[in-house]
Amino acid sequence: MKSIKSLLVGAALLASFGGAYAQTEQFIALPSYRVGPYAAGGSGFYGGTIDYFNLVNANGGINGVKIAWEECETEYNPSRGIECYERLKTKNGGATLVEPLSTGIAYGILDRVAKDKVPMTTLGYGRSDAANGKVFPYVFPLITSYWNQAAAMIKYLGDKEGGVAKLKGKKIVHLYHDSAFGKEPLPVLEELAKQHGFELIKIAVAPPGSEQQSQWLQIRQAKPDHVILWGWGVMNSVAIKTAQRNGFPREKMLGVWWAGSEEDTIAAGDAAKGYTSMTFNTPGNYPVLDELRKKVYAAGKGNLADQSRIGSVYHMRGMTAGILYAEAIRHAQEKFGKGKVMTGDQVRWGLENMDVDEARQKALGALGMFPPVKTSCDDHEGSGAVKVQQWDGKKWVAITPNWVVGDKALTRKLVEESSAKYAAEKGITPACMK
Repeated sequence: MKSIKSLLVGAALLASFGGAYAQTEQFIALPSYRVGPYAAGGSGFYGGTIDYFNLVNANGGINGVKIAWEECETEYNPSRGIECYERLKTKNGGATLVEPLSTGIAYGILDRVAKDKVPMTTLGYGRSDAANGKVFPYVFPLITSYWNQAAAMIKYLGDKEGGVAKLKGKKIVHLYHDSAFGKEPLPVLEELAKQHGFELIKIAVAPPGSEQQSQWLQIRQAKPDHVILWGWGVMNSVAIKTAQRNGFPREKMLGVWWAGSEEDTIAAGDAAKGYTSMTFNTPGNYPVLDELRKKVYAAGKGNLADQSRIGSVYHMRGMTAGILYAEAIRHAQEKFGKGKVMTGDQVRWGLENMDVDEARQKALGALGMFPPVKTSCDDHEGSGAVKVQQWDGKKWVAITPNWVVGDKALTRKLVEESSAKYAAEKGITPACMK
């Protein structure tokens, strides 16, 4: 009798710790950040992702399977991010996907996710050579990487001058966040500088970037033709305002897509008018956003306290992430069982075999919101396309009507070389997983 009672108590405890929970809901780990100098980006992105999860759940889940998640505050700090990942990965039956939204944190857990079989997405950031799924089977730099963005930046600046050949003899400053994030595009920019004959001037800014007088003095002395602003958080508005004080035209500034949000430009005031940045989302309203307002926010389940941020750059980017996660899970279910909770390995397969084309985007109410994404073992990125947007003083406007793609032959060559080096260092035999 005592042994039966113990078994019953044990079963109850197991259920309370997530055993039963894991049978009905798909758990996703979100080591997020909503405080500190990067709070605007984190709250907008994770707010958008969670909003889409709530919309999926409001519509009955993915073939009946609801999405569950838990956040853990990292403050964009790599050591805290690793702690959060370790804390979340075994919760609720085990995490089946993780998104840290930080290059530093992504580097910190890169080896761990492969060991734990938890796929990690790095949507528009992180290690660019992770596009090679033969070496990084559990990492997905979805949509486009820093290397493809850097290549597209140079293509756009070249087109602006009348062709890339016209970049010869020009000066381009790379004003960057002094971190792994800021240094990530350097291999591409350095190679393209050699190819096209422009001078690349590298100027680092110590995080968080609230003081840039000495850097802009260097820029004023160099008299560059263009400034690439590879910033994040408060660094961006400070750069825009300091550029104005130093008489540098904002039209000659081109920001990384993490320096192209409303929080960056509104904070800079009038100084931001005319400023351009890269993006992998097209500004505007979409049916999916209207559906979100109607089904989630009207029901009091929205994640953003400030509803004016719905459809903003960071929020739309988070919604895009949520769409891709749900599509990966949906696709995995088609192979491994509709209406079933997918394992981390099964979600990994779904991420590696996605095809979110324009027809699927239209069905989701998101046509044109982001470029079509088609992944494979060789290509964990799935696109590489970007747009350029400009701040008109009140809102972002896309100034490239079509998606822009840079020198993908160069970026693929770098992906192959860098991933091969990583594989040799780690003793990995490159191969596709089934």
